[in-house]
Amino acid sequence: MNTLGIIFRVSIFGESHGSAVGVVIDGCPAGLPYWHEELMADLSRRKGGILPGTTPRKENDEPAIISGINNNFTTGAPLVISTPNTNIRSGDYEQFSSIPRPGHADFTAGYKYKGFSDMRGGGHFSGRLTWGMVVAGYFARKILSPAIITANLIEAGGDKDIAAAIARATETNDTVGGVVECVVKNVPRGLGEPAFLSVEAALSKIAFGIPAVNGVEFGAGFASSKSYGSIHNDPFVDARGRTSTNNAGGVNGGITNGNDLVMRVSVKPAASTGVRQKTFDKEKGEMTDLEITGRHDACIARRIPVILESAVAIGLADLLMIDRGINGLRER
Repeated sequence: MNTLGIIFRVSIFGESHGSAVGVVIDGCPAGLPYWHEELMADLSRRKGGILPGTTPRKENDEPAIISGINNNFTTGAPLVISTPNTNIRSGDYEQFSSIPRPGHADFTAGYKYKGFSDMRGGGHFSGRLTWGMVVAGYFARKILSPAIITANLIEAGGDKDIAAAIARATETNDTVGGVVECVVKNVPRGLGEPAFLSVEAALSKIAFGIPAVNGVEFGAGFASSKSYGSIHNDPFVDARGRTSTNNAGGVNGGITNGNDLVMRVSVKPAASTGVRQKTFDKEKGEMTDLEITGRHDACIARRIPVILESAVAIGLADLLMIDRGINGLRER
């Protein structure tokens, strides 16, 4: 559904070309400081039209506080924050009801919701909905302080030279995917509720809610399958759990061990490629050529880092509040 979390509960709402998108955050502690400029700095990193390879659609993304904040502090009541959609061109999407775009949710959403879903601009499946995740992540970081969460695009189109990979895709009117790595420093130890709410399970669930994310790994990840236990194991070097290597990515048995939490996600190429494709026209009952117009990202992965940081913050904040509920306050 559209809600995640057990204590720190986040619900996103809206459609890409609807009147607004937004977020409801329930379970947010009272007394967290809110600075408009701080939040806008995060939201600006998510915007298109700033970095090469991102969508030219520009929205001001200004947050409208509906409830939960008074005198620049959270009140403990549900936070409800939204932003209007103003820069929309719905006409670019009219043909996709009969000619579903390959790789998009047009076909599956049309089937599941019996043709009633709003698919303009991708509707509720659009990356526009990640605005609410970034807002929720802003408050989650406050809960996690002094933890520091940083994510970066480390590869695009299989190339470490990200600018070159995006330039090649742009020249051919195509799209490329990428790999985004997130590192969390000063991680509270002891977070994670095995077996089914381990750190990996909680963070992966949220990460897969980011449009275009199609793979998640922690630490050495899939490379571990090619290693040996004697090499992959991380030797402890002190009583606080510090390790000489970090192949486990800061997690043992689904629980944070206090070392840096390291997580990477695979981001698929944006499905809206300008390259002509063959697909099925439902109205005509035959194959047809499809050329997708509109404003889209050549490399959607370029906008993912702040979204992944927010997703990780949301998941860890919820796990911290769950842990405190079970074990009470303790040394982090």
